[in-house]
Amino acid sequence: MAAPDFLDSADPEIYTLRTRAPGPAGRLPLTAARLRRAPSGEVFGLTQNAGMGWDPRRLLGREFLILSTQGGIRAPDGTPVALGYHTGHWEVGLLMEAAARELAAADAVPFAGYVSDPCDGRTNGTRGMLDSLPYRNDAAMVLRRLIRSLPTARGVLGVATCDKGLPAMMMALAGTPHLPAVLVPGGVTLMAEAAEDLGKVQTLGARFAHGEIDLGYAADMGCRACGSPGGGCQFMGTAATSQVVGEALGLALPHAALSPSGAPVWLDLARRSARALLALERAGRKTADLLTAASLHNALVTHAAFGGSSNLVLHLPAIAHAAGLPRPTAADWARISAQVPRLVDVLPNGPAHYATVQVFLAGGVPEVMLHLRALGLLRLDAPTVTGRTLGENLAWWERSERRARLRAKLRELDRVDPDQVILDPARARAAGMTGTLTFLHGNLAPEGALVKSTAIDPALLDAAGVFRHEGPARVFGSEAEAIAAIKARGPGAIRAGDTLVLLGIGPAIGMPETYQITSALKQLPNGRRVALLTDGRFSGVSTGACIGHLSPEAWAGGPVGRLREGDRIRIEIDTRRLTGSVDVVSVSAAELAARPPSDRLRRHPDLPDDTRLWAALQGASGGSWGGCVYDVDAICARLAGAPAVPPPSSP
Repeated sequence: MAAPDFLDSADPEIYTLRTRAPGPAGRLPLTAARLRRAPSGEVFGLTQNAGMGWDPRRLLGREFLILSTQGGIRAPDGTPVALGYHTGHWEVGLLMEAAARELAAADAVPFAGYVSDPCDGRTNGTRGMLDSLPYRNDAAMVLRRLIRSLPTARGVLGVATCDKGLPAMMMALAGTPHLPAVLVPGGVTLMAEAAEDLGKVQTLGARFAHGEIDLGYAADMGCRACGSPGGGCQFMGTAATSQVVGEALGLALPHAALSPSGAPVWLDLARRSARALLALERAGRKTADLLTAASLHNALVTHAAFGGSSNLVLHLPAIAHAAGLPRPTAADWARISAQVPRLVDVLPNGPAHYATVQVFLAGGVPEVMLHLRALGLLRLDAPTVTGRTLGENLAWWERSERRARLRAKLRELDRVDPDQVILDPARARAAGMTGTLTFLHGNLAPEGALVKSTAIDPALLDAAGVFRHEGPARVFGSEAEAIAAIKARGPGAIRAGDTLVLLGIGPAIGMPETYQITSALKQLPNGRRVALLTDGRFSGVSTGACIGHLSPEAWAGGPVGRLREGDRIRIEIDTRRLTGSVDVVSVSAAELAARPPSDRLRRHPDLPDDTRLWAALQGASGGSWGGCVYDVDAICARLAGAPAVPPPSSP
């Protein structure tokens, strides 16, 4: 039998080799005192730097670390050598390169490290989604370990874009209080000409199954949805919202979020961020000086004004925990949501559904903050990476050439009035724009639940802005079963008026998001008249009467896990007062409590041990309302007989 051609090579050049080489020319810039006092690792590090080709004469420059979520292998001309998981990390190496060259030009020594990230869109409806939220904690830990593993670093630049990589990066920077740090949001994908956006295109399968589109249309739209090969999705989902929150925290430069990927303004941000990091280091300002209670307040307020993703209810508390600050509670979110008007008209909230790049051109975060400043809702004394306060940054923005020229560019390119994208409070009220997040209670959610109330079809609201739904429960124990019923057209299909219940997908199995279901319901003719209840979470672009985070979750004995097919569910959501309830009304609370768990409650056959460990650790740390973090003190206290390692008195 012939040997496979991969056992050996026919190329004679493979035998051209040697066992020794001259090594780098030059000498390490050592002194006798340094050799006597420095740890061996510091001297060995200089040897490694020279070995990688850095000029030995420049080795004593200040060292800075650039971290990113880069994925894939991109040729110099932009063509793919190996694909990444998504466009959000495909081009960020260009941002790293621009920042590194800026640092080197200032006689600093740049280092780079990478922790790539998954794509929630790619894993929706697959077992890969069981790793999505747990990945965030893992990546944050690895990023922090990389920072600590370069003990000579004088500061950190974090470059990230998408749903889990960007929250992980912010957790890592927040958890590095002893160094200055600057965040570089990786920007957004451009709109594709005459094509669907990246949210709608994820519903092609459901629409095809119901005869809404043909095969040719699906193939065409599926190919063309990405207007550019880099950046986060075109809507205000978790990726875009995380960029907005990072800027609102003061971790990124003004007008950094939502920059159009690949454009000169995008690369310019990386260079200016590197200069900001150098300035912070010279001034002795550390991340602990930047992240404060005022920063968190501004992030909560700005999130509400943008109508951001519900997933930040998981991520912002985790960032606060990493920074050693009190975690925002559900009550904090509810209070801020009730106080702050929504001012941004953007996908998926509407009403006109502008894209994220158009929000950037309209002025982005600082433009929204001008309105929030006028309302007295911001803490203007909050420090930022510019070395100035938020109030000082906004005073600059208001009179800047950048603001005037980019807003004019939106009129020129798209014939869109920037004041229709970012509205003043009076115009927002006239447009019927209401707050985004509503926290619910009831006998199915004794510890609370969450709905993105702006995502409910306005046609389903009464004159007072109240959504009411009462219908039979259709109970499913897996997303695959639920999506099959949605796509079905005969017996067993989901009907208008049903209440789809997806149970057992809470934090105990990794809390996967369910965009496959919510997007399908949005696009199908009667889908808007179906309510969805789950102990899981949703994509930031989800729409409809979709109630998630039902607590306690089914695996923790929550009442949602005792529902049966046909139970009548009543939902009431006041989208103006941002209050509501979710209850089972066909049985009493006592009868519900006496039931055994539903036979639909089944462990996922592919649940990884890694995710089971994540679930146990975050469950001991406050669960989903606490940000699904690892609270080391709480975990140690729960480990019977395990000695707790006392925290250090200072970083």
